[in-house]
Amino acid sequence: MMWRTILLRYCFLLVSCLLTAIEAVPIDVDKTKVKNNQPVDSAKIEPPDTGLYYDEYLKQVIDVLETDNHFREKLQKADIEEIKSGRLSKELDLVSHHVRTKLDELKRQEVARLRMLIKAKLDSLQDTGIDHHALLKQFDHLNHLNPDKFESTDLDMLIKAATSDLEHYDKTRHEEFKKYEMMKEHERREYLKTLNEEKRKEEESKFEEMRKKHENHPKINHPGSKDQLKEVWEETDGLDPNDFDPKTFFKLHDVNNDGFLDEQELEALFTKELEKVYDPKNEEDDMVEMEEERLRMREHVMNEVDANKDRLVTLDEFLKATEKKEFLEPDSWETLDQQQLFTEEELKEYENLISLQESELKKKADELQRQKEELQRQHDQLQAQKLEYHQVVQQMEQKKLQQEIPPSGPGGELKFQPHI
Repeated sequence: MMWRTILLRYCFLLVSCLLTAIEAVPIDVDKTKVKNNQPVDSAKIEPPDTGLYYDEYLKQVIDVLETDNHFREKLQKADIEEIKSGRLSKELDLVSHHVRTKLDELKRQEVARLRMLIKAKLDSLQDTGIDHHALLKQFDHLNHLNPDKFESTDLDMLIKAATSDLEHYDKTRHEEFKKYEMMKEHERREYLKTLNEEKRKEEESKFEEMRKKHENHPKINHPGSKDQLKEVWEETDGLDPNDFDPKTFFKLHDVNNDGFLDEQELEALFTKELEKVYDPKNEEDDMVEMEEERLRMREHVMNEVDANKDRLVTLDEFLKATEKKEFLEPDSWETLDQQQLFTEEELKEYENLISLQESELKKKADELQRQKEELQRQHDQLQAQKLEYHQVVQQMEQKKLQQEIPPSGPGGELKFQPHI
């Protein structure tokens, strides 16, 4: 289980680093002095969502591979280059039949899920005559040419796809946040246009007041600096700041005891700093901005500390970072409210894009309305024809009843009743 989270987050690229850490001499920490000291069972720690659209499939494949002793042994002996090059994937041919059968079933389920997504998308676009099989090519985390069998090619593609996607995940989050901020400003300006001059001035004054209130917060310690870590040591861990020790600090915050500070464990260190700026009870504080601030802090510390850029911080990397001048005398940290998140040109371009999208949506809405009206017209026409037909049938039945037709005999001859 110790390498499971690493596999999940970084898709097998960091396993050799993990194995090195497992063999390292543990650091003795007196956790009796730490507040809220709770034993952590790493087996019970749920791996975080990677944010990938095939996250569940990735987790399930890892769960199954983890049960094969042969593959686990080969993984422990593999270096990063073997994993990255795909040579480790060839070992899949040697796993047990039971494991291969489970992997085959997982792949069939994933292919079925993707086909369902494709069908739902095409149905929404009302496209017909599309080769659904060809559309599976757009998903590069599995081999679509063999939808029934999980092969070494599938493992290789899953590793490479997840690695590439995770590398771009933070960039995508920043882009989405920027769009979020521009949409906020766009909506604010559009709302102001609906107000008269007096109301508009009141709203602008309120906006400015909230902005200043948000900016009025205590000093933010530079993420990863001695001051910042000592504050966590004192306020979160409940230890004497005069006893601050980097080795002990690392051990305390390596929550799953795997020998690394991963991205989630690093982000947890910034909670105290973020609470100085953001409070969910305050109208002026945006929690989406808080998470963006957390992400930027983590990226900054990773860039400063993570020497081999494997998205994990080892004890050695951590201790070397504490010896740098920046650790003791860091520059001031600029929060989001001190930065320009977008330019007027970018906002204008974004508004043009929104306008174009709204125009396209209006066209589709108008077309749907036209189709609805046409269907209603056809329905009304059918109802009118049905009514007309019903009336004709009734008229024919009435005419038939009104006619006096003499009764006929067994041979079809007319049969007259004698008058008395």
